[in-house]
Amino acid sequence: MSIPQKRTLTAVFIAALAIFSCDIFAQTIKGDYYQIKIYHYKTEKQEAVLDAYLQKSFVPALHKKGIKNIGVFKPIEADTADRKIYLLIPYASWKDAEPDNVSAGKPVVVTPENKDYASAVYNDAPYSRIETIWLSPFITRPHLMLPKLTGDRSKRVYELRSYESPTEAYHYSKVKMFNSGETDIFERLGFNPVFYGSVIAGGRMPNLMYLTTFNDKQSRDEHWKAFDADAQWKGLTGDAQYKNNVSKGDIIFLYPTAYSDY
Repeated sequence: MSIPQKRTLTAVFIAALAIFSCDIFAQTIKGDYYQIKIYHYKTEKQEAVLDAYLQKSFVPALHKKGIKNIGVFKPIEADTADRKIYLLIPYASWKDAEPDNVSAGKPVVVTPENKDYASAVYNDAPYSRIETIWLSPFITRPHLMLPKLTGDRSKRVYELRSYESPTEAYHYSKVKMFNSGETDIFERLGFNPVFYGSVIAGGRMPNLMYLTTFNDKQSRDEHWKAFDADAQWKGLTGDAQYKNNVSKGDIIFLYPTAYSDY
């Protein structure tokens, strides 16, 4: 092969690689980034301060910035020793997320809406700790999806699941399993998924998380019964490439607060 031919082939290869890389990169950045923000607290007083702050100050401030569809949830079965409020916040980019998560650069502005929260003294804090989990979306489901529920809001069940994997390779396998059909089954059977995401920052990795919704507990149980019996699901679980890709699974049942967007 002559030098000009080699150069031509090299140029073609580089061009193809650039197109391929740009396509993958575009798929990555076009989706939402999800933040799961968890406030840990112990007392009813702390809960009241948190609710007031989130409802009257924090969530409205995000809305003003154009950040919509913010979910605010509490566990159906609360742990009285470590109570929690969960926020699910979709961001279009890291640039949008940064101002709401970097607080050391400037003091908190105290307003009538956040006074009890922002001016709390050291021995009467409104929470024990704040925990944050960051997720990137699955390529096949890049954006948050609002649930289509028709039942009584007070009876709704939001099911947050996390699947930890033994290694990054097994995590990739589980995400591939979702993208190869598992998400399709959820939607076909009417699980009302809100998001699917791979954890990119958090205390338990490698891990993926997703949220499905139901009108009530009975509906939830009926949907999972149908899922377990589904022929497509049985085909996925029987595929050898997906064996042993989950080492630990957690389920948290939540209900939406009155000021949650959905």
